Amino acid sequence: MGELLALAAEAAGGQHHLSAVQLPVSLVMLTPIVQALHHRGPLLAAAGAGLRVMASAPLHGGELPGMVDQELADLIRPGLTPAQACILAVASCPGVTNVLLAASGAPHWKEAADAVAQPSLTEDKLREITGVLASP
Repeated sequence: MGELLALAAEAAGGQHHLSAVQLPVSLVMLTPIVQALHHRGPLLAAAGAGLRVMASAPLHGGELPGMVDQELADLIRPGLTPAQACILAVASCPGVTNVLLAASGAPHWKEAADAVAQPSLTEDKLREITGVLASP
């Protein structure tokens, strides 16, 4: 992140004008989540630099809800659909300020909005989820 900010400042001829960064974060790409839970990595570095962090691809191109069963969704938060559980996990990741996603229609937008309206998952819960997903 430091290198990115230095390059942005150089390109701007002084102080950078970045206000946000976009990074892929999902339950398929666990590295950013695990790094943030260990208080390191690009998500927290960007947040620490005062940037908004927009998590993209929270549903891994629409593939993730078909890969997540209801048991995992219930581990994340009982009563959520697999898609909602995946979105909530990303939205709860330390450093993430926004979640970017595409929806095929109004019902999917409502489902996503309902997910991010949920109380955030705790870091302990995120650690539990990443531990389950990382185990063989």
